[in-house]
Amino acid sequence: MIAENAKNIKKIIDSANVTIVTVTKTQSIERIREAVNAGLTVLGENRVQEAAEKIGPLADLPVEWHLIGHLQTNKVKQAVAMFSLIQSVDSLKLALEINRQAAAANKQQDILLQINVAGEASKFGIAPSQASIVAAELFALPNIRLCGIMTIAPFFDQAKDTRPVFRQAREIFERLNKELGRPEYFNRLSMGMTHDYLVALEEGSNMVRIGSGIFGERQTR
Repeated sequence: MIAENAKNIKKIIDSANVTIVTVTKTQSIERIREAVNAGLTVLGENRVQEAAEKIGPLADLPVEWHLIGHLQTNKVKQAVAMFSLIQSVDSLKLALEINRQAAAANKQQDILLQINVAGEASKFGIAPSQASIVAAELFALPNIRLCGIMTIAPFFDQAKDTRPVFRQAREIFERLNKELGRPEYFNRLSMGMTHDYLVALEEGSNMVRIGSGIFGERQTR
């Protein structure tokens, strides 16, 4: 099932130069290996602790790990050591700690700025009105590299209803790209999940985060 799901999703996405981030939350080592063997080599975890339990046993695989869930400041040191991209940087305070820990590790940490486009109280992220100000401050930090933005759309029964959120996110991304003037690496627009990634692709996403579309409905650990 995993291999077939991966094949179907890659058929849709591969021609569009889009990165599939395979969401491995609650998945076993064996199931993750199956996904990687099917060609899915960018893995996303929501929690630092759960990622730590998987990265070691899967160290033989040619994969990169992204953090896609909320990051607490007391977990930053671990996150910097484990993840090639932290997608969920949702405050300047968090970014400053990432910069500090990355400096200590002699690393430049790639990050995305999470923007709460829909303004949902239940979601983390910078308000759209603050995006330019915060992005400029992040750009000045020497040990992080701001590579783009990430957003999570509200869940709607009809995926098409997410379109205005994704469109606004793309507009913010394009504006920041011009303001910051570094398109060679400020080039990642992470939006869209299993339920709504097709709409996100239509609105310009070049990175989608897919879990149940690959593994089936989430299993408890």
